[in-house]
Amino acid sequence: MNTPCRPIAVIGAGPAGLMAADVLSQAGYAVQVFEHKPSAGRKFLMAGKGGLNITHSEDFDAFVQRYDAPDWLLPLLQTFGAAQVQDWMHGLGVSSYVGSSGRVFPEEMKAAPLLRAWIAQLKRQGVSFCYRTRWLGWNDQGQQCLQTDGAPIQAQSFAATVLALGGGSWARLGSDGQGLAWLQAQGVGVTPLSASNGGVQVLWSPFIQALAGQPLKRVTAWLAGVTPVHAEAVLTPYGLEGGLIYALSRPIRQQLMQHGQATVWLDLLPDCSLEQLTARLHLQGKQTVANVWRKAGLDGAKAALIRDTLPKAAWSDAAQVAQQAKRLALTVTGLQPMDDAISTAGGVQRAALTEPLMLTTQAGVFCCGEMLDWDAPTGGYLLTACLASGRWAGAGAVAWLQAQADDPTTVTAL
Repeated sequence: MNTPCRPIAVIGAGPAGLMAADVLSQAGYAVQVFEHKPSAGRKFLMAGKGGLNITHSEDFDAFVQRYDAPDWLLPLLQTFGAAQVQDWMHGLGVSSYVGSSGRVFPEEMKAAPLLRAWIAQLKRQGVSFCYRTRWLGWNDQGQQCLQTDGAPIQAQSFAATVLALGGGSWARLGSDGQGLAWLQAQGVGVTPLSASNGGVQVLWSPFIQALAGQPLKRVTAWLAGVTPVHAEAVLTPYGLEGGLIYALSRPIRQQLMQHGQATVWLDLLPDCSLEQLTARLHLQGKQTVANVWRKAGLDGAKAALIRDTLPKAAWSDAAQVAQQAKRLALTVTGLQPMDDAISTAGGVQRAALTEPLMLTTQAGVFCCGEMLDWDAPTGGYLLTACLASGRWAGAGAVAWLQAQADDPTTVTAL
């Protein structure tokens, strides 16, 4: 195989960038990874701090529908979905297991052992890493502009480039959206970034604000026209956060954009029918309201929400309390700031890319990871798509480079 004398640049050392570097280096290309933070995978490590949920074991047809761009991501996930992610981990010497929720974790639960094994393999494959180096786009001569720790900007030429710039959340860990802003300024179609998988704002009363930190366990939530989600949430001073809310990020964001607020409905006791709950809540003898509620499952944060949204005169009315518990409306007034969210929606638009994820305006430049315009809930979906798109972009770059070697005049092929 003819390999170019110039290396391939990968901009960004998160999961997508590292996967692209893996594919390219295995194909025999010299790869340089540039990262503006002092080390690789900082957001990856933070995401795995409480246990690295790397993918999900559910049926593939359901899996792909978790994404807001399933048609676009379908071939990527078919090539590198949950099963392939687990095989890849095992190839690095990291075994995995499936939790009761269907989520997939490394046996050790942590991200660090997996990342160390991966970096070590990449180095054995000849990949070099340049940290504290920020990508600043191209100059007028088409060279890449790179700046290391405030030193003078260096212009370099590469045989191909894979951009894995991340989104706009957790900027302190590397995803600050600056590269996307530069691409947009150059005419690349970019959907503005917005918070996803983050907390939502609710105008709590002082009574509820004082309960910040209390969990809402085994709760179902939904919006009008949206399939209910069964998970947990946590009360915060500003509103709610947790898996229950993250799973509804997309419809909440859409309602906020359309109406300025969103109504989220809660079923505080989804395992109990309205009729069953009404019967349990009937006061008998000298029982107190608090004791009856507690025995029925309405205690802690759940009881507080009922007390805060139902007039005190109705607390002893079993039918009214049951109705409120089964269909409690919360008005969401906004999202927490983007940098506080786990991920972001928006990014480089599908129309700005060819099928192998090469920019239509810049031959030999590929994009992958969270910087692309797709969104997904937590639960392993985010990481799987980042890995899959990195692999897809890396393979696209290999095919493009091979086409160049065969016919250098075919600069916009693929």
